Amino acid sequence: MTVVERREVALVDLLDRLLAGGVVITGDITLRIADVDLVRIDLNALISSVNAHVPSPWPETSRL
Repeated sequence: MTVVERREVALVDLLDRLLAGGVVITGDITLRIADVDLVRIDLNALISSVNAHVPSPWPETSRL
């Protein structure tokens, strides 16, 4: 076993690295019976952290 194989990564560290760089999730799900599409779901998601260095892509809205 090499040093890289024995290295343990905490879940918090993994999530921190993923959110710092951003994660894109895409997928298609189709529920079909007898070659008839009943339900189709398209998923496109971007998960990323937002801070002063990486501002939000949405404009700030004032609350009433």
